[in-house]
Amino acid sequence: MSVFQAFNINASGLTAQRFRTDIIAENIANVKTTRTQDGTPYRRQIVTFKEKDVTDFSHVLRGTREAAIGNGVKVDTLTHDYESDFIMAYDPSHPDADENGYVSYPNVNIVTEMTNLIDASRSYEANATAFEASKSMMTTGLNMGKG
Repeated sequence: MSVFQAFNINASGLTAQRFRTDIIAENIANVKTTRTQDGTPYRRQIVTFKEKDVTDFSHVLRGTREAAIGNGVKVDTLTHDYESDFIMAYDPSHPDADENGYVSYPNVNIVTEMTNLIDASRSYEANATAFEASKSMMTTGLNMGKG
């Protein structure tokens, strides 16, 4: 594996985790949003990753460009969570209360979101540390050539 491939892998991980963090922040920010543009409560979003695709053209050039092609990760899908139900709370004075006085709140669980945020943050830090280690190895190698 070349240093450039390591840079590419780490950079893709940093980008993916930053995107995941943004979505988690959006979920937390909308924890009390009872009405969106379509009239329903906010629905939690989930980010999934997958390995970067290697294009057919890359397969052709693999022998000559192997050192510069990184695998890495990319965002596969951004989906809405239809598995969990909205949280129902009794509040007949709320403008979005139904005929029985219940309000549908988003299916966002703060504990789950904070756990996911810690996970994304640690993954981001790990990628940043690996990037710095690769950079340090490259710098050391270049400095050896000066001697």
